[in-house]
Amino acid sequence: AGIQDRVAAMLLSRCCARRLACSLPRQQTRVLTAPAQERQVGYWLLGCGGMVGGMVCVGGLTRLTKSGLSMTDWKIQGGLPPLSEEDWTREFERYKEFPEWEQRQSMSLPEFKTIYWWEYGHRMAGRAVGLAFCGPLVYFGARGFIPDALKGRLALLLGLGATQGLVGWWMVRSGLEEELRGQSKEIRVSPYRLATHLGLAFSTYSLLLWTALDVFDSPTPKLLAPPLVRGLSLAACGVVFATAVSGAFVAGNDAGRAYNTFPKMGDDWIPDGITRLHPLYRNLAENTAAVQLQHRLLAAASTTSVIALLAAARPHWAALPAAFRHASVAAGLALTAQVSLGIATLLLYVPLPLAAAHQLGSLLLLTTTIKAAHAVRTSSGSLLAVGLVAGGVLPLAGGGLLFAESLPLSY
Repeated sequence: AGIQDRVAAMLLSRCCARRLACSLPRQQTRVLTAPAQERQVGYWLLGCGGMVGGMVCVGGLTRLTKSGLSMTDWKIQGGLPPLSEEDWTREFERYKEFPEWEQRQSMSLPEFKTIYWWEYGHRMAGRAVGLAFCGPLVYFGARGFIPDALKGRLALLLGLGATQGLVGWWMVRSGLEEELRGQSKEIRVSPYRLATHLGLAFSTYSLLLWTALDVFDSPTPKLLAPPLVRGLSLAACGVVFATAVSGAFVAGNDAGRAYNTFPKMGDDWIPDGITRLHPLYRNLAENTAAVQLQHRLLAAASTTSVIALLAAARPHWAALPAAFRHASVAAGLALTAQVSLGIATLLLYVPLPLAAAHQLGSLLLLTTTIKAAHAVRTSSGSLLAVGLVAGGVLPLAGGGLLFAESLPLSY
């Protein structure tokens, strides 16, 4: 009987222990998913980010086809394109009143229609992105789906989107008005304004992606990555971002059609004349040789930053989050493709398909580095990343570039 009592007591204690274990909180081991309504917000933000990425690609094609100055007016609400042959003729005659016609007097009406459709499509796609953001924003806000922590960021994104349309027209005006051209021999938009426009687009895309990743992220505690890995991941994002924006200066000066050799620029590693403009800092935006050299150096810095990130992560590879491992490997592959595309685009004298793929590659590389940085972030790191967009990139694009653009151009 004593043995039976002891066995019964043992079984009872084990049963109680199991019930107690099941009743204890398991936040450290159980992966919690975002509530369904928050996941809807996340998918919406990812969709908007994809649309902004598409806008960047369409904008690049609009620039490469030299279509950006085909529409000579701007209305915030947009409008219908020319619908009759008479309307097209009237629009073509209006285009001839502006400076770009001086360089394209052999253009026919069918050729004008082609560049007009590119610019019209780009503008209407921008308005479509605005509707795709604002409509769900109102719906999700009314239903209470938006967490309080995201409201400030969504307000910032709304402001970025509204500003982008105005900056786009401000950029186009620099190629339409004679007094804004300075002494440039070519009819083109201001490289400062072009870089501001592209910088805002990449800032918007980056913030949309980071915010969406925040929504989908598990709230469970994570193993902290080594500080060096976290720091290098953010550094890689910043350098890749800067390299992409520097591409706007290359495009704005048609610098890709000069020094079509690699690795040297012509016969030299550093070409002559990179400091010929004064003040000296203007060479970074207006001097073809200096602009291309700057882009090459930033591309080398991007390569170094991604390789350094992979090297720093290697000793801790197994302990790092799977999301980081996947994203960092993808960043290495995207970097390889992007460098290859850049060299091929240069050597082949900027063929349109390669140039468009190169711009898309910059977006993909930025995406992978953002994903890697997000996977090993801390709460302070998340605030830092948002701050880089709100407090670092925008003042640079909207302050420094505006100041430089306001000074007299010298070519």
